[in-house]
Amino acid sequence: MTRAAPVIEVHGLWTQYGEHVVHRDLDLSVQSGEVVSLVGGSGSGKTTLMRQMLGLESPARGSVNVFGIPLHGSPADTLKKIRRRWGVLFQEGALYSALSVFDNIALPLRELRVFEEGFIHDMVMLKLDMVDIERRHATKMPADLSGGMVKRIALARALALEPELVFLDEPTAGLDPDRSESFVRLIQALHEQLRLTVVMVTHDLDTLVSLSDRIAVLAEQRVIVCGSLAEVVRIEHPFIRNFFLGERGVRALAAARAELGVRELWSS
Repeated sequence: MTRAAPVIEVHGLWTQYGEHVVHRDLDLSVQSGEVVSLVGGSGSGKTTLMRQMLGLESPARGSVNVFGIPLHGSPADTLKKIRRRWGVLFQEGALYSALSVFDNIALPLRELRVFEEGFIHDMVMLKLDMVDIERRHATKMPADLSGGMVKRIALARALALEPELVFLDEPTAGLDPDRSESFVRLIQALHEQLRLTVVMVTHDLDTLVSLSDRIAVLAEQRVIVCGSLAEVVRIEHPFIRNFFLGERGVRALAAARAELGVRELWSS
């Protein structure tokens, strides 16, 4: 059976600022329906790689294709259509402080200038339901919301155009353990229900273990491994040992072993 083309395909990517090279001949692909997490040390270029995938930055060389279309060099109209097929949850939510909850979620729909307000109202209410936010909160301003509510409403906005692909930048950053666990369960449920493809940047091991189908580890200006948790932790590399075998890493791996029934995730 022929394998479907990747939703995202990065090939030979170089990201360079003056003399500083962030990525050098970086390759990565993301298949339809999977959750791929980007991890790496400080300065490894995780968020920069996501920005490349979003077309917010242009590579020095190499290519980034999303839905089979090159993000760099394609006509503006083509890129506009592609961007409607993905949603982004920015770190800290990035809600517009001068807009209500309702207007924040409605913004992507209104920008298309094709929907009547009655339809937009129904869609916003639907998205609030999807992220488990009561409709009575629609009139609130971002300053009146808890951190957990901000994350959920930002996710509702990311889903406003019913995307096929979602980018999550540190989705649980700033949340306490209970709210973080609840938000992860919400993402899991939406991923399954909507059959989303997800690219996630995270440094949180519990989130990483709970959500990832594959983990792409950035080090040495490239992706040194992209595979399942069990595959990644078997790679002998200083970052992988330090990241996954610290105190929190051992705890997260133990939870993964219990959940997945994997006897050993690390091959000593």
